[in-house]
This record gives sequence, structure tokens and C-alpha cells, in this order.
Amino acid sequence: IARFLDQFFQIAASGSTIRTELIAGLTTFLAASYVIIVNPNIIANAGIPFSAGVTATVLVSFVSSVAMGFYGKSPILVAPAMGMNALFTYTIVLGAHIPLPTALGCTFIAALLFCIMALFNLRSLLVEAIPVALRYGIGCGIGVFLALLGLVNAKFVVSDPATVVALAPFTAPVLTFLAGCLLTMFFVIRRVPGALMAGMAITTILAIPIGRWYGDGSAYPPGVPELVNWTGFVALPDFSFIGQIDILGAFKFAYLPMIFVLLVTNFLEAMSTFMALAEAGNLNGEDGMPKNMRESMHIDALAALLSAPLGTSPTTAYLESAAGIAQGGRTGLVAVVCGVMFIPFLFLSPVLSLVPSIATAPALVMVGVFMVECLGKINWGDMEDAIPAFLALILIPLGYSITLGIALSFIAFVALKAMNGKARQIPMAMWVATAICALLVAQLKG
Repeated sequence: IARFLDQFFQIAASGSTIRTELIAGLTTFLAASYVIIVNPNIIANAGIPFSAGVTATVLVSFVSSVAMGFYGKSPILVAPAMGMNALFTYTIVLGAHIPLPTALGCTFIAALLFCIMALFNLRSLLVEAIPVALRYGIGCGIGVFLALLGLVNAKFVVSDPATVVALAPFTAPVLTFLAGCLLTMFFVIRRVPGALMAGMAITTILAIPIGRWYGDGSAYPPGVPELVNWTGFVALPDFSFIGQIDILGAFKFAYLPMIFVLLVTNFLEAMSTFMALAEAGNLNGEDGMPKNMRESMHIDALAALLSAPLGTSPTTAYLESAAGIAQGGRTGLVAVVCGVMFIPFLFLSPVLSLVPSIATAPALVMVGVFMVECLGKINWGDMEDAIPAFLALILIPLGYSITLGIALSFIAFVALKAMNGKARQIPMAMWVATAICALLVAQLKG
């Protein structure tokens, strides 16, 4: 077996060893394992049962990561994307009031277009059209939005008629959240393996006395898991939401802007992650592009295509794969190990459902911290680029809409360039994208 693994993944040729690859796979899984709980919690707000969300998350992560290892031969974990699940839940289903099966249909169509682009290597058209600064601004905006979701879910940030938003009183749940957030940040700083998952576990334990020894969860709306209630240890996977998708219903002109934003957001996230991981692990080829980029993009696109029928938002490559790469992981065996590690959780939905929203909130805040890392890469001295990037950064969280934030930043970029006499510098693909964004804004806010 060791000889087969070495020859198939070319482990020795990469300068690694089987032991190193196995440790790297476990490290990556621990770093990203929070997705098993956080993703089902987010898409539950769209109407997908938590247990069904766990099943979908585990299945798509297992299949996608193993495929990435064997076909893409890259040490990259693939799982439902943070940001994409928020876009799907809060903007498309709750914001635009698109029926859940139809929203899954829109996700499937966007993934199908992603597959076509990956298959015919059309990524350069979109990558070259969207300015680098705008890509960074969108990524940072989504990160801030996720952090805001965490603070709102923990009921630490609440609405206020005088100041629009305010910090909540220090009730027992809020204090528990703050303690969990501080511990999670400490674990991250100390580089504890599985820091986010460890933070969720300890915060869940801290939340057990709420409503029993002190405080209560009365401040939380119905349906929000604020209290820790034991319902069991194991259960069979919940396949009830598999296939609950309306593809034909998504073929409407009114949904075209939503499909476009899903496509652009997923594509940008995948590209930026692949490039960042390649830089971090010195995995670039002679042409300066990540090794096995085409194959990896194929798997990423097919994984997104698989997500909607299983009942979850689109997948993407995970930046947490850098944890395994830092441990010396260099081949697809890392991704295979990650995928296999998901399987036991297919039967642990009762245990996972114990985790309250105040325990998942610190993980969302830290994911936001990770995603704004590229803020310093924006050239703030060039106002033509900086202003649209800032608009994406600020409008996505404040507008509580990833879609509208992206659309308005696109429109601002094109408008400012044109007003400055540089309309000819704008690629045709960007003009088309901006026209679709204008239709989207008119539809949602007209």
C-alpha cells in the first residue's frame, strides 16, 4: 500500500513522505472541521433541516476532497464555502424571497456554468476582466459580513432605534459568547490544531449551565439553538433533503443576476484560494501558475455542481489547507485523508446539534479575520481602484447582502473609469458583468 501511495501521488518526488502527508491531512481537517457544524447552522436559516445539512456537508466534502486528491493531485480540502452559504441563505433565499428548491436550482445552474468555464479553460476571461483591487475588496467584504453574522447570531450586536445597531447587554449568553470568542482567538494565536473546533467545543460546554444554573435563552427568537439540549449520540444520516431541487423553475430571466453573482463569487473565491495556497506552499509550476490548476478547477467546479442536489450551498477550495501545507503536505494524499476524516460525522448529527449559535459565532468571527488578510494588498493610493474596493468592503456587510455589495462595486468601478475618460480600458467582459449587475440592482431595489 505504501509503495502504491508513493508511486501514485509521487510523494517521494515532491520531497515529502507518507507519514508527513498523513499528518498534514489530519492537520488540514482539524483546521477546517468547523464547517461540519457552521455550514448546517447557516443553511438551516434557509429552511434546510440541521441533520440534513450535516449529511449534505459531510457527503460533498468527502467526495470532493477525495476527488481532488486522486484527480487534482493537490493537497487541498474542498467543502461548502463560508460566504457562499451566507450568500445563498441571507441574500438569495431570505433577501430575494426565492423559494428554497428554486434557489438550489440557481446554484446548480451557476455551478454548471462554472464547469463549462473550467472545462474550456475560460477562467482568464473573468479573471482578467475584474480588477485585482476589486477582487480583494469583495473577499474582505464577505469576511466582514461573516464576522457580522457571527456577532448577530450571538445576539452581541442588536438593532437599536436610536443608533441603528448597538451592543447588547451582558446577559449570560452574551458573556458565554465573549468567553468563547476570547478562547478561540487565543487558540488561533497559539496555533492550536483545530483551534476553531476546539473553541466551539469549549463554548458549548460553557453554555450548558445557561437556563439551568443561571440566565436563560429568552432573548433568542424561536428556532435559534440557544440552549444545549441532549438528544442522543448517534443517528442514521438524514437524506430527506437530497434531490429537493427545482432546476426548471430557476430558468427565469429574473433569476439571471442571482446566477451570475453565484458564479462570479464562487469563481473568484476558488481562484484566489488556489493562488494563495500555491504561493504559501511553493506549489507553482514553471509558468508561475499553481500546479495541476486545470485539474483542480475541474474538481472544484464538479463539487459545486454536486452541492445543490445534495442540499447545500456551493463548495470551494479551503484556505485552511495552508495548515496542512505548512506541515509539509505536498500531494493529493493530504486531500484524500481530509475527505475520509469527514465520514464518521455522517452519523453524529445529534452530537453536532448540541452546539448552540453562541458557540459557532466565534468561528464565524475568526473566519472573517482570516478573509480580510488581503486588505493590505489594495493600493489605497489609486482612488480609481480603492473606491470600488472600499464600496465592496463596506456595502456587503452594511447592506447585509453579498449580491448587492458586489453589484454596486462593479457599477461604481465602470462608472468612475468612464467618467475619467478611460472607458476603453474596461474589458468587454466587465461591461457585460456590470450590465447584469445593473439589472440585479433594479430588480432588488427598483
